[in-house]
Amino acid sequence: MPRDTIDGRQMLGARIILKALEEQGVEVVFGYPGGAVLPIYDEIFKQNRIRHILVRHEQGAVHAAEGYARSTGKVGVVLVTSGPGATNAVTGLTDALMDSIPVVCLTGQVPTHLIGNDAFQEADTIGITRPCTKHNYLVKDPNDLAKTIHEAFYVARSGRPGPVVVDLPKDVVMEKGAYATAPRGIKRQQHKTYRPAHTPDPASINAVVDLMVNAERPLFYTGGGVINAGPGASKTLTDLVKDTGFPITSTLMGLGAYPASGPKWLGMVGMHGTYESNMAMHGCDVMINIGARFDDRVTGNLKYFSPGSKKIHVDIDQSSINKNVIVDIPVVGDAGVALKAIFKAWKARTTRPKAKAMKAWWADIERWKAKDCLSYTQTGSVIKPQYAIQRLFELTKKRDTFITTEVGQHQMWAAQFCRFDKPNHWLTSGGLGTMGYGLPAAIGAQIGNPKGLVVDVAGEASILMNIQELSTAVQYRLPVKVFIINNQYMGMVRQWQELLHGGRYAESYTDSLPDFVKLAEAYGMTGLRVQDPAKVDDTIKEMMAIDGPVIVDVCVDQKENCYPMIPSGAAHNHMLLGPEDEGEQKITGAGMALV
Repeated sequence: MPRDTIDGRQMLGARIILKALEEQGVEVVFGYPGGAVLPIYDEIFKQNRIRHILVRHEQGAVHAAEGYARSTGKVGVVLVTSGPGATNAVTGLTDALMDSIPVVCLTGQVPTHLIGNDAFQEADTIGITRPCTKHNYLVKDPNDLAKTIHEAFYVARSGRPGPVVVDLPKDVVMEKGAYATAPRGIKRQQHKTYRPAHTPDPASINAVVDLMVNAERPLFYTGGGVINAGPGASKTLTDLVKDTGFPITSTLMGLGAYPASGPKWLGMVGMHGTYESNMAMHGCDVMINIGARFDDRVTGNLKYFSPGSKKIHVDIDQSSINKNVIVDIPVVGDAGVALKAIFKAWKARTTRPKAKAMKAWWADIERWKAKDCLSYTQTGSVIKPQYAIQRLFELTKKRDTFITTEVGQHQMWAAQFCRFDKPNHWLTSGGLGTMGYGLPAAIGAQIGNPKGLVVDVAGEASILMNIQELSTAVQYRLPVKVFIINNQYMGMVRQWQELLHGGRYAESYTDSLPDFVKLAEAYGMTGLRVQDPAKVDDTIKEMMAIDGPVIVDVCVDQKENCYPMIPSGAAHNHMLLGPEDEGEQKITGAGMALV
């Protein structure tokens, strides 16, 4: 008799899977049933410890798991069937990989003896998902089920987080096998090759602080790695910024790691970041990158990226070091551990940056801030999208509010005007830029935070990508709010066509939109519409007062563009700040480096 059994018995593979999920602390699974995974669903039916959320599309299942994971700090779990169930999950898995989100996706598979025979609903899930997951497994022996699932959770959550697929042939989940108890603690986890480094080299930490104490124009550049390191990392970062007096900026994925209300905050950096953050990035002499990956939307044309700075890069993923930008001091390790080490070494130093140089640096920053790059004018009878989102933020900021987004202009305006003071409250698709992310992510965030106010800031085009998930929100009585910035265009596509393609709006205008109010009512939820700027506040308050899912259709200016903007191919210190700069971009054209 196998040693690791429960009650002296072997268990069906499907029961082993549920037991392993229970031992991993899983509370909810997002999924969609099908023939290959029916034995697992039968086991779900027999228990009440793990909740199952029935989505309407497998892509929605993964995005919901992402929203759950990002808002709670836990691993999101997905269960889908073989063939189209697994392939429908690929977009979500790629999204999670790009944004370093811990997800374990259990996929059904045809019986082992049919693999490779083009059986009904067979797909090469391992081959298909290898490029879009952190790791994947095909389990061929029921005795390996528990061990594989425990290992999958370890791989998903440790090091640089990411998605892991466990492919489960139907015969394996229907046979009996032994249950292996999960190792207790990270140090007891085993993997043949995966050994993430959590603790940075002390010599590297000392070199970092050497540069910091001698800096004249320092800048903290932070990313999603700080948030992935847990709330303690954000607390240490905030303390370090306060003690150093250094300015700080963040990527799209790192918003909330440092409070936006903090006195040293420069706003978001990058293509639609603030003027002062991008200028500070260009002009700094010491750049301290913690948990960001030098994404092209931040760096602009690499030839002109921050040419006079010494660059420090703290990242738990060694493969990210020197991948896009060659740095002076690499620090491989967990962002939270590294921040504590840097702060401790900083406090131990008796020297500090020269006060005169720091004063001059902040004077430069204040001049850049004076540009007021996010300013807009709300006049007349047409709602400006910036105004609608700014009022949404102002009226919801006293609540425990989680903002998800789809992808496009509305996403960038939300990043600019929603000022996050806490981590894990901003959920958006950064690396992949997935239209259709926001609604299912909001569902996952609401499941993980039942008392929170969850708002999906959407575009009328993006929301249609996974509109079917409204049915999920209604079925589970989730009070998710969908705040549609409706300009009847694929707004960001239209903006690029206007600036780079002579105003030829090829296929970016949506000619046949649904009536979103009637659509909401068809799903059994509340629909509201606002067209008058004077009624925006009242509509948002009404939305918040409704104890259930709501769609708000906000009819906004169709021609408004999102600024600031780094033009395509330009240096990161060349920014279009408003319509008055559009002519310059039209003259220079796409792909030209501007300095």
